[in-house]
Amino acid sequence: MSEYKQDLFRYVAEEFAEDYQQGELPRREFLRRSVLLGGSVPGAKLLLATLGVAGVSAAELVEAQSAAPQNEAATNSYRVDPADTALDAGPVTYEALGRINYAYLARPKGIASAPIIMIVHENRGLQPHIEDVARRMAKAGYIALAPDFVSADGGSKKYTDTAAISAIIAKLTPADVAAHGLEAVKFLKGQPGAQVEHFGMVGFCWGGGVTWRMSTLLPDLKAAVPFYGPSPSFEDVPKIRAAVLGIYGELDPRITSNAAATGAALTAAKVKHELKIYPGANHAFHNDTGANFKRDAAENAWASTLIWMRANL
Repeated sequence: MSEYKQDLFRYVAEEFAEDYQQGELPRREFLRRSVLLGGSVPGAKLLLATLGVAGVSAAELVEAQSAAPQNEAATNSYRVDPADTALDAGPVTYEALGRINYAYLARPKGIASAPIIMIVHENRGLQPHIEDVARRMAKAGYIALAPDFVSADGGSKKYTDTAAISAIIAKLTPADVAAHGLEAVKFLKGQPGAQVEHFGMVGFCWGGGVTWRMSTLLPDLKAAVPFYGPSPSFEDVPKIRAAVLGIYGELDPRITSNAAATGAALTAAKVKHELKIYPGANHAFHNDTGANFKRDAAENAWASTLIWMRANL
């Protein structure tokens, strides 16, 4: 797998470009986001050139830079009420890496101990949908933690512009992500009643890529379910000890085109795995607050996730 595909900055940039090319992102908003990612108008021009987007002037970028954000429309589609009395759920903070870190923790009420799951958010940061996913895990009997990878910049709740969050996330180095992820795992394992020997991870989009990468760093991880995330370096695949269920959408070629090669690498490394490609489903099809939500695929993928966790934790 090339360094190009491994680069999580490229992952975010290519997602914006794909949304623009497919007509899901207005041109001015795409250019505004390109300036955010590039750090300046000249930086945006260089980035756009690498993405194959031509015919953009500096004047157009300057105009786009000052435009109001056009965040994707989202609906509050909670599957588990935040006030569900069967759960203890809510925001938490913990100190690590010389700062305050933000996260969302959910656990079943009245259960002394339970297996643990870490949930890694999309490139939009720790949004209500991911908090809802943590509650869904808690309803299934797990202690679930969703860390906020924007913590070093004040946390996702500090920002109303999701593209600004994406720009922050895109500029994190692999070392930043690994360090934050490992500290979040320590915090999760330190929860009262955490069954640390029964440890799983789920991630979505950018977080799917993080889940793949963390699986190469955590020999005690028992099960991982990356949803449409870029694979790790195939050189690192033999380090994976977790059973991996990879979730893909048929209409998401940017990610799904690599599924066969990923499966071959997992097979060669004798990693227990299953890769599921959902017909008619696009990128982010599980997110029921977004435009690509596909109910039948999302519900099957979630049921498959819970079955995978029960079988391998």
